[in-house]
Amino acid sequence: MPWSSERRLAAAIGLLSGASALALIALPTTALTAAPADLLIQGGTVYTGADAPATVADVVVVGDKIVYVGPGAARRYSAKRVIDAKGKIVAPGLIDAHTHPDTYIRSTDAKQRLNAPWVFQGVSTVLMGVDGYGTPDVAKDAAWFTEKRVGTNLVPYVGFGAVRSKVLNQDARAPTPAELDKERALVAKGMCEGAVGFSTGLFYAPQSFAKTDEVIELAKEAAKRGGIYDTHQRDESSYTIGLLGSVKEVIQIGREAGLPVHFAHIKALGVDVQGESSQVIALINQARAAGQVVTADEYPWEASGSSLDASLLPRWSVDGGRPALLKRLDDPATLEKIRTEMAENMRRRGGPDSLLLTAADKPWTGKTLAQMAKTWNLDPRDAALRIIRDDGHGTSVASFNMVEPDIKAFMVQPWVVTSSDGSDGHPRQYATFPMKYAKYVKAEKTITLGEFIRSSTGRTADMFSLKARGYLKPGYFADVVVFDPARYAPKADYVHPRLLTEGVDELVVNGDLVLDGGKLTGHAPGRVLLHTPPAGTCS
Repeated sequence: MPWSSERRLAAAIGLLSGASALALIALPTTALTAAPADLLIQGGTVYTGADAPATVADVVVVGDKIVYVGPGAARRYSAKRVIDAKGKIVAPGLIDAHTHPDTYIRSTDAKQRLNAPWVFQGVSTVLMGVDGYGTPDVAKDAAWFTEKRVGTNLVPYVGFGAVRSKVLNQDARAPTPAELDKERALVAKGMCEGAVGFSTGLFYAPQSFAKTDEVIELAKEAAKRGGIYDTHQRDESSYTIGLLGSVKEVIQIGREAGLPVHFAHIKALGVDVQGESSQVIALINQARAAGQVVTADEYPWEASGSSLDASLLPRWSVDGGRPALLKRLDDPATLEKIRTEMAENMRRRGGPDSLLLTAADKPWTGKTLAQMAKTWNLDPRDAALRIIRDDGHGTSVASFNMVEPDIKAFMVQPWVVTSSDGSDGHPRQYATFPMKYAKYVKAEKTITLGEFIRSSTGRTADMFSLKARGYLKPGYFADVVVFDPARYAPKADYVHPRLLTEGVDELVVNGDLVLDGGKLTGHAPGRVLLHTPPAGTCS
């Protein structure tokens, strides 16, 4: 039976005499047994990221790793820094499954690259290059982030939009066999350089011009290298093949390409499909029961975020890119056809009152499309076209077109995790995780605190095979958040979308404090977490 520290002390004293024994007695027992540590987070309510109850415990960090999770750490470790977490929640750093953080992480300003909108929510890791926008030059991109430093970990995708644009520009046509081979090579390059998978945004041009078989062929390149297929599906509403038809297409792509599929920001968008969440869930559960790996992420907001042109313009009108669109708008007959289809797209999104314009520093910022139409004395379609002509980058819009029963139905599924889809101008970029906590845990009790943390940490890490992340376990990387359950709350809203979240006191990323006492430290310890393809799949 192991000796206690007291018995070891007594034995040691028995071997000594006089002043030596008295000096040893004067030492605290920790001085004889404590191992050195860098950080001790003491006495918090610890959720490990697993599907398990919380416990009051300590977390010990040495270097960039967790070395101990349990009680009584002060008797075992002598830490350089001790954080008193009594009354607070201690959890793995949150993982955002779907983000658009480029304004921050690609900034020339080192402070911007701390990625504060996510850090203040308690997020330590973000998945990027989503919706098909991920560059195939993954290695070059990763080297830049490693040199410049960022505040959070980054997990990259290789994206269909980036690949197709390189080969086919913005054209609405199928690739030739030679062009398809070029696309395959670009996807393979991205995967071999460390992309976690292949992302698509089939709702957006030019990706929307691709047929299912083209997507399957490229997804096979990710499958060969152990990747996942992540998609903003072709239709979340009733634009083209409909929500249910689109869900079936995603499942088909995964089945025929032979890889896990993941629905980005799963939803039922617009008046025509509200209430169809039960049918979507049934289709996914059926595929899962048949052996497919099918998962999803979701944000807890009633308004989606997109661009005004993607929301309202028919896809054929943007064939060839912006120059071709502007020519079509200058042709009276074509313009009238566009206006006719815009009316239907506006209807399915709930009308001009449901479209809040969110681009920064514009005359229409914070106004609805209906308000701008009234200001300009224009038909809402013509007001939208005026904005689209003015803003060549695509004015962002928050589109109020989801309903609470659908949001909640998806949220409680065991295969759904948290994402922000955080994009500039929408409060989800600054406040998604605290919104989910404040509204769906505290106020409405749709899920428990444990389920909130599980769906924002360990479950997400498992879905995307993030090695030694997402859990508070010895040997895992020290990504840890400490937040006050009474103060953790969103501050951003649709009118003020850029207000930082409050209530996160400490955020540790790879063992380094990014937030300390609720303030940025200026440290940027984030890493690019690259996927390792199976041996022999990359020559």
